[in-house]
Amino acid sequence: MEELEKKIGYTFKNKKLLETALTHSSYANEKHSESCSSYERLEFLGDSVLELVTARFLFDHEPRLPEGSMTRLRAELVCEVSLHKTALALGLGEYMLLGKGEEKSGGRERPSILADMVEAIIAAMYLDCGYEEARRFILENILNGAEISADHRSADYKTELQELVQKKSDQHISYELIGESGPDHNKRFTFRVSINGIPAGEGTGRTKKEAEQMAACEALEKLKK
Repeated sequence: MEELEKKIGYTFKNKKLLETALTHSSYANEKHSESCSSYERLEFLGDSVLELVTARFLFDHEPRLPEGSMTRLRAELVCEVSLHKTALALGLGEYMLLGKGEEKSGGRERPSILADMVEAIIAAMYLDCGYEEARRFILENILNGAEISADHRSADYKTELQELVQKKSDQHISYELIGESGPDHNKRFTFRVSINGIPAGEGTGRTKKEAEQMAACEALEKLKK
C-alpha cells in the first residue's frame, strides 16, 4: 500500500480505508469476515464526489458552456473509459484483492472493476482527509489535460463505430443488453456490441446509452489496433 500511496500522492491515516477501496466483493465473500468489506459502498460515495468536482471544474473552466453541454461533458469525463485509463496509469490492477474465481476470469484487467476502484479510492481519500485532497487527486489524475471549450463536441463512439463499419457495405452493428447490477438508485448496465453477429466490445454505464457508448469505444480501440 505504501507504493500505491506514493503513486496517488497521499498517505492515509486510516489504512483500512485504502484496503477496503482495493477489495473486490469476490475476495470479501471468500473471507467471510465482518472486518473485510468490498469497495462497493466506497464506489457509490466516490462517484458523487467525482461528479461534484467535475461539475465545478466545468463551471469554472469555460463560462460560456450551457447546462446541456456541461452535462454531456461531465458524463464523458467521468465515464468508464476515462476512469479505466486512470486505473491503468496508476497500475491499480496489481494492488487489487480478488477472489480466486474472479482472478481466473480476468477480473484484474476488467475495465468496469478498475473504473469502480478509482471511484472507491476517491471516496477513501475524501473520508480520510476531506474534499480538497480528493479534489486534488481528481484534477491531477482524471481531469488533467482535459480540453474543454464552448465549441467542444462530446465523443460519440457509436457514430464513429457506425461510420467505420459502414465503409464495408456488407457489415452491420447490433447492441445487446447482457447484464444489470446494483440497486435501483445506482444501476449499472452492461452492453455488448457485435459486428455481423461477432462480439466486438463490451461496456458498462449508469444508463443504457452510456453502456452502449462504452461498448462502442472498446470495439473502436480493438479495430484500430
